[in-house]
Amino acid sequence: MKEVYQIIKRPIITEKSTAAVVGNQYTFEVDKKASKGEILQAVENLFKVKVLDVKTLNVRGKEVRTGRRRTLSKKPNWKKAVVTVKEGDKIELFEVGG
Repeated sequence: MKEVYQIIKRPIITEKSTAAVVGNQYTFEVDKKASKGEILQAVENLFKVKVLDVKTLNVRGKEVRTGRRRTLSKKPNWKKAVVTVKEGDKIELFEVGG
């Protein structure tokens, strides 16, 4: 099995993913080759929560224009995981101060 930090790369903190925290769902960028089982184990070990469900999506990289001549280049493809945790468990990284 891979190292936990190789599987979970970073949290995705957007308006939509922050709203999903109310429903105990957290979004992460994960390794492209990671399986749902590996993601489940990594989140449980890293954040000490009980994971109920893992949904994954392969996200296509966007084409962007760069430089003075406006040449096209492409951002890399990546994988996203939406993790549902048990009611009452929280991942402090996503908590909004207020």
